[in-house]
Amino acid sequence: MKRKTINILTTIIMAAALLAGCGTDGAKGSKGPGKGEASYTYTIGISQFAEHGSLDNCREGFLKGLAEEGLVEGENLKVIYDNAQTDTGTASTIAEGFVSQKVDLVCAIATPCAMSAYNACMETDIPVVYTAVSDPAQAGLADNEGNSVGNITGSSDVLPVEAQLGMIRKLMLEAKKIGIIYTTSEANSISTIATYKELAGEYGFEIVDSGITAPSEVEMAAADLVGKVDCITNLTDNTVVDALQTVLAIANEKKIPVFGSEIEQVKSGCVASMGIEYVELGRQTGAMAAKILKGEATASKMPFISATKAELYVNTAAAGQIGMELDKGYIKDAAETFREVSAE
Repeated sequence: MKRKTINILTTIIMAAALLAGCGTDGAKGSKGPGKGEASYTYTIGISQFAEHGSLDNCREGFLKGLAEEGLVEGENLKVIYDNAQTDTGTASTIAEGFVSQKVDLVCAIATPCAMSAYNACMETDIPVVYTAVSDPAQAGLADNEGNSVGNITGSSDVLPVEAQLGMIRKLMLEAKKIGIIYTTSEANSISTIATYKELAGEYGFEIVDSGITAPSEVEMAAADLVGKVDCITNLTDNTVVDALQTVLAIANEKKIPVFGSEIEQVKSGCVASMGIEYVELGRQTGAMAAKILKGEATASKMPFISATKAELYVNTAAAGQIGMELDKGYIKDAAETFREVSAE
């Protein structure tokens, strides 16, 4: 009787353990990323390199893209956001923090954040989706064919350099020299400078570039350039864009036009731009991230995408400030025309 009692008790314990084990496995399966359970709340970390319009628009579009795919912040999506304030060391710290918090995905906005996130997540199963990276291959985030080099993918804001040069030639028939300020540590800027120099001769221009290593050097670089060039054109260089008002103030005083690389720079005082729309780029990137989170795709097998459409944006007030007359026949087809300079 005693042996039977022990056997029955053992059977009950084993059965209970088995049921408990099944319950635990089921919970993990229903809450794991990509399982498609409506009750699961995904946690993503967004790392942004600087606070300025184009990168803010990327973030806005990214969240829109996720929402359109059913992942809505405050409902089934938790967003941890941090800004590196143009410091690469801070970008690395942010990425490492996301890893320690075991987020389901990292969204990295701009090249330095993308490189930091890739390095931090390399030994984990956390996918990285980047946006506003001009040259993913140059940054080591993709191979030359556009394929992922790891658990990472995203979108490129490669500048339409040829279209920009064509626009400047249309608006400045006699111009010969274009100045560009860039950060020597930004891979995307180095790559774009090379493209400008390669194509400039076809439009009768010479590129005069000035490299900086810190935000404090922007003012000196701008002051030096305005004495050497007919105009300045901006890249999507985060350090320089963050100090755009400094560049504009110096250039305006010397009546030197400054051309932007996207809509927010034109809104803030650049004369014109053949640029891309960053909200839309972010939205497409958010849709990519949603597919990864829901298990419909993997970052390692998803090639990065590039912005393909360049639009003309014009600021007539900015031109007026320096006494520049714009070709009305050319600018009449602008996607958007601003008649005042934003204070932002």
